[in-house]
Amino acid sequence: MLKVAVVGAGPVGLALGKALAEAGHTVVAFATTDPARQEEVKSQLPDVLVTDVATAIKGVDLVLFAIPGAQIPKLVAGLVETNSLTPGQIVVSTSPDYGFEVFENAYSVGVIPMSVHPAVKFTGFSVIDRARLKESYIAVDAPSVALPMVVTLAIELGGEPVQVPAEARPAYAEAISVASTFTNLIVGQAINLLQEAGIEKPRNLIAGILRSSLEESLRNSVTEIDPADLLDGDIE
Repeated sequence: MLKVAVVGAGPVGLALGKALAEAGHTVVAFATTDPARQEEVKSQLPDVLVTDVATAIKGVDLVLFAIPGAQIPKLVAGLVETNSLTPGQIVVSTSPDYGFEVFENAYSVGVIPMSVHPAVKFTGFSVIDRARLKESYIAVDAPSVALPMVVTLAIELGGEPVQVPAEARPAYAEAISVASTFTNLIVGQAINLLQEAGIEKPRNLIAGILRSSLEESLRNSVTEIDPADLLDGDIE
């Protein structure tokens, strides 16, 4: 079992930190400067230290970076300069946009880099997020020697691991973005139309058609369409 520190205390960090704790690992610290996030961690994990990044990762076995991937290289470079990372530490990115190569600045230290991205939308509500995580597929990647470790980590989080190598990462990130963005747009437009028509409980009304349409789209091959047509209502 590993000692774990989580950098970032948003919905992703909290959900994955709690999942690791449930799997038997010891989550010793969260790093966040947001007062609201600090209180959230203390309310959900009262025995966990909430502190700065350098203090949080000191002496731990695994550091989970639950922050936007674009922020990781600069942060990691600073940690290398201050000798905050140690040889053999496992460092994990949860970003959909970047694989384990995002930790390149720390390769010289001898860290073990990994990427783990659950393909779900986290809410910040622990019960919902834990249920979604257990039903999720998790995109993973790591150097070949560490692939068995990252697969095990994904299973411990509760999901089904799927390797997404570096060359496939851009397409994966785009697919995740498209699925998330256009779902929000389409659902929002449908709700607005029903509200403008004065129909009660619009969310409840369209829930059934949304679920069944999604299931059919996943079950059958779907012809590629122009997203603009969806918003104009031209697709039957």
